[in-house]
Amino acid sequence: MSEYPKIIVTPPGPKARELAGRDERVISQSFVRFYPLAIESGKGCIIRDVDGNEYIDFNSGLVCLNVGHSHPEVIKGIKEQLERFLHYSVTDFLYREVVDVAEKLVEITPGSWQKKVFFGNSGAEAVEAGAKLARWHTRKPRYIAFISAFHGRTFGGMSFTASKPVQRRYFSPLVPGIVHAPYGYCYRCPFKLTYPDCHYWCVDFIDEYLLQKYVPPEEVAAFVFEPIQGEGGYVVPPPEYFQRLKKLADKYGILMMDDEVQAGMGRTGKWFAIQHWGVEPDIICVAKSIAGGMPLGAMIAKASIMDWEGGSHASTFGGNPVSCVAASRVIDVIKNERLLENATKQGAYIMKRLRELKEECDIVGDVRGKGLMIGIELVEDKTSKKPAVKKATDVMMNSWKRGVAVITCGKSTIRIAPPLILTRELAEAGLDIIVDEIKRAK
Repeated sequence: MSEYPKIIVTPPGPKARELAGRDERVISQSFVRFYPLAIESGKGCIIRDVDGNEYIDFNSGLVCLNVGHSHPEVIKGIKEQLERFLHYSVTDFLYREVVDVAEKLVEITPGSWQKKVFFGNSGAEAVEAGAKLARWHTRKPRYIAFISAFHGRTFGGMSFTASKPVQRRYFSPLVPGIVHAPYGYCYRCPFKLTYPDCHYWCVDFIDEYLLQKYVPPEEVAAFVFEPIQGEGGYVVPPPEYFQRLKKLADKYGILMMDDEVQAGMGRTGKWFAIQHWGVEPDIICVAKSIAGGMPLGAMIAKASIMDWEGGSHASTFGGNPVSCVAASRVIDVIKNERLLENATKQGAYIMKRLRELKEECDIVGDVRGKGLMIGIELVEDKTSKKPAVKKATDVMMNSWKRGVAVITCGKSTIRIAPPLILTRELAEAGLDIIVDEIKRAK
């Protein structure tokens, strides 16, 4: 039996409540906290709050900690770099550290062609860079993105995002030229069809009703997509979805721009989620877990596409040497500790248990995922498929109070995204609590 979690005072405890009050007075409340978890420290898959409670982390700090909290190799690299220097602007000068990690990213990124890397500070910046590059290289003004996608909250990122109205409300006008298409969300097909009898109408629709009706294909720079939609509900498209989308892209000379900010860096059991579909994108955007908790974003593209001129795009802090050393160590840890294999192994165990739960529990509408990126969509009943929003919130809150830090996405999906170092013992302990809470929410 696992020694974790350890709840000594029902959260939020007095210190967490006091901190929440201070936060409300001085911090922008444009943030929406899932619950008042106040972190004191973290190690591996365990986080400790300011009141001494210890939780099993099933969200990896919003999917930023694939190698776990405070991995000793990452910390060692950071400390060594701190002793050397902190910053001197990769935009204007040369760093060994930025070249080292760029070479590693080029090696693990799909595609046998030569690649180049641009570094920023976040996922939204990586998306902005990819979108700018696509427009620069193609000289085309339009993009096709997807409904329920999340690509960030900067003006460019927000313009591609189509996840929740609150993320766009009152911010218009947005970046022009972006058209959103329905995504391959089979459980809630926007066309009310059923896979596989649908014959991938969600892809054919883009051709027949967008590109052949009102979006001139010769003006489209890129398809911008998440291989598995994150904030939209951990939505996994059907098996041939991306092969068909790539065929459509090739037909019209449209670039494939893959946002791997949440799904990349081993989360799904492969370095990048798109590799499950055997497709090699022209542009890949990475952030979140790339640097083990340090701020870093990267946009990797074919060298033939990254042909923009000096001064056309840059970032003062992008490619910070401390973050780059951390990212280099993260890649080494994933390789050396065989975390791709562990993500696949532990993910298969979790999926098996959740599929069994789906058979016996009427509020579990769908279970989907790859590796350790798993969604449990809760519904009021399997016939109506009405999203069980309150029940999903209750499961999340009650699981947290019992010691599992898990969060939701989409309308009513519980997302399972623990660090890739997850052991079977912690997987069982965390899952036992979540499954119990789902059953209690019936």
